[in-house]
Amino acid sequence: MIYGIGIDLVENDRIEKIIKKWDLKFLNRIFSDGEIQYCKKHVQASTHYGARFAAKESFLKALGLGLGEGVRLSDIEVVNDEKGKPSLMLSGEAKVQIEKRKITEVHLSLTHTKQYATAIVLLEKV
Repeated sequence: MIYGIGIDLVENDRIEKIIKKWDLKFLNRIFSDGEIQYCKKHVQASTHYGARFAAKESFLKALGLGLGEGVRLSDIEVVNDEKGKPSLMLSGEAKVQIEKRKITEVHLSLTHTKQYATAIVLLEKV
């Protein structure tokens, strides 16, 4: 049974401007070390940061929560398997919320262009 679905669209230029202004202060507040390392190795790092930011927002929307409602964006991490398929690794309050709602599956899809990044998250429970 579908518990929730969330989608988000990010303008990559906006992310790039925020990174230029705040650098590690912003990055460390929002992204894990693994996400930062993954994004930095790409020429267009902002597109990858944008996709990960969209994934975090999509997850919150699928839960029915907004920013500042208990789950920190840093508790939501995008990881890739050996073939490159993205998934979410949850910790802290994000993990608590999933367990509390008895959600059994978290699905993630990402896409991006130079200008935009988007993500969709689907939550399932038995």
